[in-house]
Amino acid sequence: MAVVVTHRRRELLTASLDVVCGQTRPVDHLVVVDNADEPEVRELVESQPVPATYIGSKHNLGGAGGFALGMLHALATGADLVWCADDDGRPEGPEVLATLLGCMDRHGLAEVSPVVCDLNEPNRLAFPLRRGLVWRRWRSELFADGESVETAGDLLPGIASLFNGALFTADCLDRVGVPDLRLFIRGDEVEVHRRLVRSDVPFGTCLTTAYLHPQGSDEFKPILGGRMHTQYPDDPVKRHFTYRNRGYVLTQPGNRRLIPQEVIRFGWYFLITRRDPAGFREWLRLQRLGAGERFDKP
Repeated sequence: MAVVVTHRRRELLTASLDVVCGQTRPVDHLVVVDNADEPEVRELVESQPVPATYIGSKHNLGGAGGFALGMLHALATGADLVWCADDDGRPEGPEVLATLLGCMDRHGLAEVSPVVCDLNEPNRLAFPLRRGLVWRRWRSELFADGESVETAGDLLPGIASLFNGALFTADCLDRVGVPDLRLFIRGDEVEVHRRLVRSDVPFGTCLTTAYLHPQGSDEFKPILGGRMHTQYPDDPVKRHFTYRNRGYVLTQPGNRRLIPQEVIRFGWYFLITRRDPAGFREWLRLQRLGAGERFDKP
């Protein structure tokens, strides 16, 4: 069952659903959670060439709550697999679902994700990915020097970008759970990734297929000559949720050892690179909100 979350992006949703519903291995059922409860979106969903369910929410649940609602609906109706998508991205072509299913079966995975690539430049990653101490920004860099699919295989184990094209088994969701509504947007995928690692379920990224998404790497700012990065969204609302939720995620088991590094990275970025003490104070404030589980909205 495919689960798609949307909010006031009907044109983008149309492009997404065209590809989601046009897979060579057809989706058995489509569920769209509309966080704006718009009649025109209901009409679009009900016009799709596959069985579809429209869930309009009069309360904006954010991406976290939208996926949680859609996943729970899928499980409640008996889905064995849940495939996630959003309104501003789409699978790279009609073979993505079949490729993910093949990879999942070959490797016995509980969750598998495609590579998430730039919508306008598909050879470039939509978000930078760190392997060891090196940040990768291009699809080809996901392989080590001299490696290829033939020599390295089609799976990058233990790493996955959620929820852009992610495929979960029902058993995986039973063990890991659904996204935390309180996070709203930003960081919900990181928190679920943490749970995947802690639950010791097999998961990873299939290197032979992709999900196309608007470029997001511009938020990641290099420091110390590119050896480390920080994140600075230009939009103050996105900054609020990014830093607040990160403060919460870092207090969870498995992540607490990263707190000193986080303080050093963002202290360096705000105080030395930006020379912005007020920005650092605001970052600290939002981190403390999240760490204290005070999920205030801006």
